[in-house]
Amino acid sequence: MVATIVFLTPVAGLVACALVLPLGALALAARRERSARQTLQLAAPPRARRLPRILAISAVPALLALAATQPALRSQRSLRVRTDAQILYVIDTSRSMLASKSPTAPTRIAIAKSDAIAIRDALPQFPSGVATFTNRILPDLFPNDDPAVFDDTVLHAVSIEEPPPTTQSVVATSLAALEAVATQNFFPPTIKKRLVVLFTDGESNPYNTEAVAHALAARPPTKLILIHTSAPGESVYDQGHLETGYHEDNTSGNILAALATATHAHLDGEHALSDVIDQAKADLGQGPTTSQGQTRETHTLAPYAALAALLPLLFIIWPAPRRTRSARFTARNPRPNQNPRNTTPTNSPA
Repeated sequence: MVATIVFLTPVAGLVACALVLPLGALALAARRERSARQTLQLAAPPRARRLPRILAISAVPALLALAATQPALRSQRSLRVRTDAQILYVIDTSRSMLASKSPTAPTRIAIAKSDAIAIRDALPQFPSGVATFTNRILPDLFPNDDPAVFDDTVLHAVSIEEPPPTTQSVVATSLAALEAVATQNFFPPTIKKRLVVLFTDGESNPYNTEAVAHALAARPPTKLILIHTSAPGESVYDQGHLETGYHEDNTSGNILAALATATHAHLDGEHALSDVIDQAKADLGQGPTTSQGQTRETHTLAPYAALAALLPLLFIIWPAPRRTRSARFTARNPRPNQNPRNTTPTNSPA
């Protein structure tokens, strides 16, 4: 891995020219102060007392200029991907996936898409594909090693009933469609370790769970992780208005639990990313890898530079400790020396 510091907007560093303004103002104030002290015949304070404030005034625009250039830590490392294992992310696109807690809350499909991208980012070593399903499974992207292509597919190609189910029904989803994953070449024949991550609300027509389990168990077997993207009390909203035609299926959890038991699959809820990632690694295990170019990561440091500018700013505006009145009086009117050996003798009678 190679890491370097880069500046994403170096031209913005011209903001540092603003440093002339506070320094010019400080020089003008110092000149006026010097003139006033000469008039009043006052001694100038030590230069060491002025230096910290001068440095602080200079540091604020300098640090802000640094933040404006957007410094970032950029690292490059070789990307190694598995040659024996692939993951297919399958997202339910039936209309019930539009359900949400409120008209403004994220829908089930929005949560599923977000979770799919997050899981894919955490498993970069596995080539990954995307498919959608209602009562049939259709591929949108066959497994590949490019995370950017995966993200674009999930964000722009996956949408409700695109394409629509083959039949019109109150419940269009059928989990029986999972049989196609094992029989219709969604994975290349050379891939021996296969994993399907399914995002669904579990609202399905009746189907034969044993038939799905038998298809997925065929050689090479296909592992399955089920993510239940549903929560009690959700409804479908059409342009902010409640859609009365949708009725939540309270048995969806039992339907997915039965499928998980039959297929020996892992079942989890939405946002349970760490559990899903750990399970995926356990299902696919270890295997041979190959280098597939470079991957680049950029971590911006600009917020830290901007926050650092607050420290000298606080030093500038923080009030300096004031001396007490007695201390000021003593400084202006020092007490006469009381040492009797240094006093002038007075005339006394003989």
